[in-house]
Amino acid sequence: MNDGIRENIEIVRRNIRNACQKSGRDEETVQLIAVSKTKPMEDLQKAYECGCRDFGENKVQELVEKYEKLPKDIRWHMIGHLQRNKVKYIVDKVFLIHSVDSIRLAEEISKEALKKHVTVSVLVEVNVANEESKFGTTDQDALHLVEEIAKLPGICVKGLMTIAPYVENAEENRLYFAKLKQIYVDIIHKNIDNVFMEELSMGMTGDYEIAILEGATYVRVGTGIFGERQYNTV
Repeated sequence: MNDGIRENIEIVRRNIRNACQKSGRDEETVQLIAVSKTKPMEDLQKAYECGCRDFGENKVQELVEKYEKLPKDIRWHMIGHLQRNKVKYIVDKVFLIHSVDSIRLAEEISKEALKKHVTVSVLVEVNVANEESKFGTTDQDALHLVEEIAKLPGICVKGLMTIAPYVENAEENRLYFAKLKQIYVDIIHKNIDNVFMEELSMGMTGDYEIAILEGATYVRVGTGIFGERQYNTV
């Protein structure tokens, strides 16, 4: 399986390179996040040996366990829904929280960041497709939420994130990625203090190439690297 991980990473990187060439972008502008939720340590170690340094986790407990055991130059990304009572465990461990979807969560991050004397980088999660099963603020409320978070100490807004619908044809998600990019551009033009709109986290295994064509700077690939999820392992 580990050889499969190496091959998969090579394929994903080649696809990223091709998508960047198509859109006239430097491939350095797109960062691959290996989505390692539910995957065993040895799989992460293999991906690390293949050059991956950005790993995405959905659950706080799993992120903390892996943080303690794996190399310290890994950049950990919290990509799953974050409960306020779990914030304190990760504020000084994560490189970026992708899933900030409310002012109450942002306030908790700010409070814990001040306690730990850190500044936490976050992305505002936008539910562009308005799916009831997904978290995220609405596209109409995204700007207001960014403005409110920007007032908080110990927290820095770095961009936006979305989880597009699961579709058979990745092209169907192009409009959602384009819409998030437009919201991102609109916010940049507002010149809000303490907001550094640098990152667009969008695109997963099934549609990351389309997301890159529409401006993604982070793509979150799990199955495309590690295979199907394993729910019975840490």
